Amino acid sequence: MSGDQWKAAVDSDRPSVARVYDYFLGGSHNFAADRALAEQIIAVLPEMPMIARANRSFLHRAVRFLVDAGLDQFLDLGSGIPTVGNVHDVAQRASPRARVAYVDIDPVAVAHAGILLADNDRATAVRADLRRPDQVLDHPDTQALLDFDRPVAVLMVAVLHFVPDADDPAGLVARYLAAVPSGSYLVLSHASTDGRTPVGLSQARDLTGRTASEMTTRSYRQIADLLTGLDPVEPGLVRLPLWRPDPADAHQAGEARSAAETFPGYAAVARKP
Repeated sequence: MSGDQWKAAVDSDRPSVARVYDYFLGGSHNFAADRALAEQIIAVLPEMPMIARANRSFLHRAVRFLVDAGLDQFLDLGSGIPTVGNVHDVAQRASPRARVAYVDIDPVAVAHAGILLADNDRATAVRADLRRPDQVLDHPDTQALLDFDRPVAVLMVAVLHFVPDADDPAGLVARYLAAVPSGSYLVLSHASTDGRTPVGLSQARDLTGRTASEMTTRSYRQIADLLTGLDPVEPGLVRLPLWRPDPADAHQAGEARSAAETFPGYAAVARKP
């Protein structure tokens, strides 16, 4: 699908979480409505681009950890627009045989991923709603790429806070983990208003209601409950910048320490026993 075709296929007048996030990361795959909402969020929460970059950095660290642990299959749920550091770039750089299935409900995210992955037979993009696990897991492209008899890394990075309580996020996590064998992993990051969170987070959360994906922040305990039955790897569920910051990156390490108490979200990597 060409750039003109994917623009024609979507409603460019309604902002999308995936495209707003792309804007925060410095990407170019967004429309005027997305940029306008992003700037409104930045006006009340200036840290938002930093938060988005921290989430992306966590994703990179988690993927590298998993490749080192022997994982070579990744199911990236709510992947967004795979620009500015793709999972398959990180995973396949470390392990050329790594396979990545991106899943998103946003047609722009999926169409652009299809363009990026046109020459990559070890990665695919599926348009599906992660709240319908059977739709994701039984999709022909998912089935063709991933072997569910071997461990799979299930990535839910900065996505479950867009799943309301009515859609049972814990049940969704359990359903995906039930579909993968022992030795699989869950990678999770989630927004929270626990503790001394940045001024403006509540207003930013309210602004996401203008998209189709309103944000639901959760407490540490509620997020920890999503890991029930899994074995978290060290350091467990922590403020996101503190999940194994790269010691070789002094800036990242310093940012992690300064953001430890106020970063509005947690992260963890956990293994299915």
